[in-house]
Amino acid sequence: MTTQTIFFIIALMLFSYFWKKEQEKRQLRFIENYKFSPVLIRRVKAQHDYLSDADMKKVVKATRDYFYICNQAQGRMVAMPSEIVDVFWHEFLLFTREYQDFCKKGIGRFLHHTPTEVMKSPTSAQEGIKRAWRLACAKEGINPKNPAKLPLLFVIDKSLKIKGGFSYQLNCKGNPTSSNGSSCGGYCATDIGCASGCGGDSGSSSSDGGGFFGGSDSSSDGGFSGSSDSSCGGSSCGGGCGGS
Repeated sequence: MTTQTIFFIIALMLFSYFWKKEQEKRQLRFIENYKFSPVLIRRVKAQHDYLSDADMKKVVKATRDYFYICNQAQGRMVAMPSEIVDVFWHEFLLFTREYQDFCKKGIGRFLHHTPTEVMKSPTSAQEGIKRAWRLACAKEGINPKNPAKLPLLFVIDKSLKIKGGFSYQLNCKGNPTSSNGSSCGGYCATDIGCASGCGGDSGSSSSDGGGFFGGSDSSSDGGFSGSSDSSCGGSSCGGGCGGS
């Protein structure tokens, strides 16, 4: 192999790398600036008529965040941590042309709505929800293993009092309702990415699309105490769905 050929290969690799990075930036800008149809927003609000216009703006923001982290996951499964965002996504899917165009320009592929299980067992989180946690934390600059707050996607259901929504707590220690796995205690968010001394998700791998504090996909499942509020009369899908 000649020196000229080696330089050509290196130049081609650099071009490919920077082109991909620029494409990713364009996709993320598209997601952040996308104008959802007012009809779509009204349809979601009609299902939760107690939500104010200000509340709906938060729902739209959280929905953008979900699509953002699906982009960053680079084709890996991302579970849905919010009931109200899942409702918005369901309605968006019905606008088939708009949704297809959004996926093409914002994610680079069609994002399928895939029912999945959040939990392997009452104390073991699936990779999809752990990935959602890591990427949502990365987007907001939160340390997923020692968070000072919850990302919007993990707090919106509780803050808006969504019926059948999902409730997450930063620290479940000392809270017998959450720690004993009762039906309405809520999820212990920090356990998603940090259990048993954080041994399962240590490191700074960017395998989930360049997250600030990402963990390897090969990590073992972290503990996941508590359960969804949907068990108290909520949706059969919200929080148990994901994009793939």
